[in-house]
Amino acid sequence: AVVSTQSTGTPQNFLKILSGIQVHGGSGKVIESGPNDYVFVNFVDHGGPGILGFPEGELHVADLTRTLEQMYHNRRYKQMLWYVEACYSGSMFASSLSPDMNITAHTASNTEESSYACVLDEEMHVYLGDCWSLNWMNNTEAIFPELESETVGQQYEIVKKMTTKSHASIYGDLDIIYNEPISMFMGHGPKAATPATTLTNMDKDSIPSPDVMLDYLRRKLARTDNGEEARSLELQILYHETTEEKVQVLLNDIVFAVTGSVDKTQLIKQESVTRIDDPECNKAVLETFFSACYKRHTHPYIIKYITSLTMLCNMDNYRTEQIVEAIVRNCHYNSS
Repeated sequence: AVVSTQSTGTPQNFLKILSGIQVHGGSGKVIESGPNDYVFVNFVDHGGPGILGFPEGELHVADLTRTLEQMYHNRRYKQMLWYVEACYSGSMFASSLSPDMNITAHTASNTEESSYACVLDEEMHVYLGDCWSLNWMNNTEAIFPELESETVGQQYEIVKKMTTKSHASIYGDLDIIYNEPISMFMGHGPKAATPATTLTNMDKDSIPSPDVMLDYLRRKLARTDNGEEARSLELQILYHETTEEKVQVLLNDIVFAVTGSVDKTQLIKQESVTRIDDPECNKAVLETFFSACYKRHTHPYIIKYITSLTMLCNMDNYRTEQIVEAIVRNCHYNSS
């Protein structure tokens, strides 16, 4: 069965649907799986270090890991395959997904980078998709309906080579599921009456996903010949450009407030997130930042800079409460 969670809105509902728990709203469908079922999850949205974005809130790696462990122990599936299109999507699995849970996760990016939007439509002036997702769907359509001819591992390797802007990654079980045909998860179907349209040169006009909003406003400004609309767009662009600069200063102040050291602050800013060592701390500090400082869905570019908060959590020197207090204090100071 195909279950869409688009209209359910929240990460809490998503986890309930995944676990087979009834939710209010949407289609009412949930994944009623058992110990003999193959489950395929395709997730597409924004992301960040240890988070996946939803229209309302964020799904944190701590909560996803807890749900997957419960599903494993409750025998809610035989094998599970995740395809995740989001920035920093590797961080949801790199340090938390056990290879012994019969789950494999294929992600658009690793733990420390953006994924990319691709294929700019010159008439609608929007990007038609994300590079990695377009690549795996393109590859799947090319062999359809003979999906049994390609394994999960083979598709991963093919799509990894096709995706040149981000580093497609794979986590979890790299033994059994890796060698299963993708038809076990994507099913079979009749031969299409006409060949599928193949999109080529996916990386043309590609752009990091956190930058899409500002890119859209700038392109819209360049096209308009309406003076009033132009002034409105200029103000929106100025606001977001200024805010992006403020966010970097704010995070620098927060890190310094925690470490008390200029050298440590600079070092943390330069470090890349390779794993989430303290998922609960990461959840607490990011929830605080999004509620007290800037919301992710209205300021998507902040994702490029909040890795410093994850780095603080990864260090043994600092308590979660200490980091949260620094966030609240500095955000209150900067907004007053």
